[in-house]
Amino acid sequence: MNHFTRQFATFAPFTDVDQMPGMRHFQDVVNRFLNEPNLRPWTPAVDILETENELLLKMDVPDISLKDVDIRLENDTLTIKGDRKFEQPGGKGYHRIERNYGTFARSFTLPNTVEIERVKADYKAGVLTVILPKKEVAKPRSIKVEVNE
Repeated sequence: MNHFTRQFATFAPFTDVDQMPGMRHFQDVVNRFLNEPNLRPWTPAVDILETENELLLKMDVPDISLKDVDIRLENDTLTIKGDRKFEQPGGKGYHRIERNYGTFARSFTLPNTVEIERVKADYKAGVLTVILPKKEVAKPRSIKVEVNE
């Protein structure tokens, strides 16, 4: 292995952006300079938690009206789309705009253990929670083992 190969052996140009430290922040900064405030692309943060009976997806979507959020389940894919509108106050100018505005779309492939017919969503304090119940087959079970001597 020569010097050039050794130096760039770990370069992976198609690695997921979230796995590269600082890359998401860099993209946000570049987007702020290149786009108008009302056209900036953005991606709301998401947490996914698995419990014994369900998967919980929590997404931060403050200042978004529920009429501007679309949640769809199609072909084992959960897609959440929305729009946070930028409103310029009359007669006043911003000194700084750091929050992102515009449309977003997030898609998640669901495992076949989710009971699609019972999926629910809740919106409270700027957090959208999607509850994905597990099928009975996917829930853990305890089996008592008897030992014969």
